[in-house]
Amino acid sequence: MPTVREARRLLAQRLIQAGSETAGLDARLLIEGSVGAENPDPDMVLPAEALARLRGFAARRVAGEPVWRILGEREFWGLPFRLSPATLEPRPDSETIVEAALQELADRRGEALKLLDLGTGTGCLLIALLSELPQATGIGIDLSEEASLTAAANAALNGLTDRVSFRQGNWTEGLTGGFDLILSNPPYIPSAEIAGLSVEVREHDPVLALDGGEDGLGPYRIFARTLPALLAPGGLVVFEIGAGQGPDVIALMRAGGLEFRGSRNDLGGHERALIFALA
Repeated sequence: MPTVREARRLLAQRLIQAGSETAGLDARLLIEGSVGAENPDPDMVLPAEALARLRGFAARRVAGEPVWRILGEREFWGLPFRLSPATLEPRPDSETIVEAALQELADRRGEALKLLDLGTGTGCLLIALLSELPQATGIGIDLSEEASLTAAANAALNGLTDRVSFRQGNWTEGLTGGFDLILSNPPYIPSAEIAGLSVEVREHDPVLALDGGEDGLGPYRIFARTLPALLAPGGLVVFEIGAGQGPDVIALMRAGGLEFRGSRNDLGGHERALIFALA
């Protein structure tokens, strides 16, 4: 039976041969997941059950499944979020949305704000914000029933069940107004580009959460038509966008009656979050 150190070395070598660009990190995370502990003693001999789990994890990673999907959970904003086949992984770049919203709400963080998250997925954006806004409540909507159930489970995991609800819905249909903050990380990849995405995304992320229509702007057109009527006085909208989509999304929102308030860049320096308010 190998030690943790030996298993990590062997697994990293196998992942390098399979083309992984993060083989060392992947190996560490998968070993931690197999033993159920962070930073296990490198000289510890892997128990038989942990070794069996690790072999299964390794085969899935070599086949292209992302590490966090294998482990079934990923941290976002310092909070744990469980994944399902119907949700995207929470990614660090999307924390830009949370940061932008909190900066814009700096003077209102103690108010009983009403939040709406469209295309909620794991619920990470909404739950992260509620963790920072102690008097706020929220509603999360997703096209997928499974995703909305996953988000509800994540709210329970993070102790926020009493301040948030999630449900399946077709974007803004059936909603009434009065929201102080509307946020969304919608599908924004053009349909024709889906087939060319990496295997990790193409074969493991839900297409429903990726495909933004012919030009990737389908959800934003819906938002431009419907969000102004859902905002409370002084309300804000914060979107995530894809690379190069800023000018088009800004034009759509302005045509719908929203005023552009600025943007925020992600960790890689790319424009990631757009902020709007009623004109």
